[in-house]
Amino acid sequence: MNSTELFSRTSPMKLFFIASIPGAISMFASALYYTIEGIFVGHFLGSTAFAALNLAMPFVIINFSLADLIGVGSSVPISIHLGRGERTTANNIFTCACIMILVTGALIGAVLYAAAPFLMGLMGAQGEFAHLAVQYLRVYALCSPLTTILFAVDNYLRICGYIRGSLFINIFMSVLCVILEFTFLGILRFGIWGSALATCGGMAISSVAAFIPFFRGKALLRFCRPVFHMDMIRQIIACGSPTFLNNIAGRITSILLNTLLVRLDGEIAVSVYGILMFADGLIQPLLYGVCDSLQPAVGYNYGAGKYTRVRAIEKCCFAASALISLLSVVLIWLFPEEITRLFVADPEAEVLALAVFALRLFAFTYVTRWLSFATQSFMLAIGKPQPASILSVSTALVFPVLLVVLLWPLGLTGIWLNFAGTALLAAFVAVVLLKKHMKELLSPDLSPDLSPDPD
Repeated sequence: MNSTELFSRTSPMKLFFIASIPGAISMFASALYYTIEGIFVGHFLGSTAFAALNLAMPFVIINFSLADLIGVGSSVPISIHLGRGERTTANNIFTCACIMILVTGALIGAVLYAAAPFLMGLMGAQGEFAHLAVQYLRVYALCSPLTTILFAVDNYLRICGYIRGSLFINIFMSVLCVILEFTFLGILRFGIWGSALATCGGMAISSVAAFIPFFRGKALLRFCRPVFHMDMIRQIIACGSPTFLNNIAGRITSILLNTLLVRLDGEIAVSVYGILMFADGLIQPLLYGVCDSLQPAVGYNYGAGKYTRVRAIEKCCFAASALISLLSVVLIWLFPEEITRLFVADPEAEVLALAVFALRLFAFTYVTRWLSFATQSFMLAIGKPQPASILSVSTALVFPVLLVVLLWPLGLTGIWLNFAGTALLAAFVAVVLLKKHMKELLSPDLSPDLSPDPD
């Protein structure tokens, strides 16, 4: 569908179902693969490999965070410039951003490859545990230039109206990765490096496939002769900072918690924390898919001065996020044992009891998590990086570290309570930010709205 027609004319509710539902499905499909990867590693390679995967994963996500900085940071101004009819500027930002992602992917990958043994040792890992974590991280580091760009091109596809194309690419990647994962681990009996290679192979192939409309010159965005200038780079960094800071701060928190868990209860505690993160890894993409898929439409209409449509679209985002979160609370609370057994084959009674207890405390996170998540996405979509950054850093780093200190006397229980406490504090900050910007958010339209198409 023509993205201009889609963003400017389609009724907000219909737009939600056209863009947001496929976006949530595609993000869930990607997340489902990572869950399956954890299941395969835990069942084929054992608990030590599963713990090693979770120890290395924060650094893998840090590797993707710079690509997210540039990808998300460029998507916001691209959408706004398209809303203003400035296609030449949008094409230049798109072209420069792709080049920047490839270069930074290669540089960060090289650093992580060299530093992997030191990083795992710094976290307290030793012996086979550390060796497996280093193997896993180094494969991602080597493949970085071809994998980190995938999430950015997914944003560009949705900006151009390729909603189904984005959905297809994410499903294709997930299916391909699962096939490669099972082949490498279940049939060829590769080690943990085979798991990382399966993921990277699937992502690299999907990245090339996703760029086909742009290579052919059929998309709204076109490659052009790049013109780099500091104002554009500053704009990309500013708009991408909330997502980047959230990724970096969140991984710093994960590294801190993993380090504490290694010292408190060793591999068992790290494995339980990994189960929580895999559960979160299925829920967050649904929230992200619902909100992020509508960011191009929100940015386009904000750039065009159609604030009434912006508010109507965001009502759908907030309502859908709340529904997903509350359903997640119920499912995690009711089925903690089943979730645990997905990742740990025949868990010992001690492990099972600890995981069930942790999951039930963790479930309360989603009572309030939706509010801060939807608010951050909204602020980012309309080009308000400062409040979005405040919310992201508070959620990912400030509140978790503060609660680690305050809840330290409770031991492991304090760590499991950390997530729900962080979500509650973040929801309070979100309400404060929404009230602060309420006058601007209720601004009248600058141009007459176009009549929506019939439903």
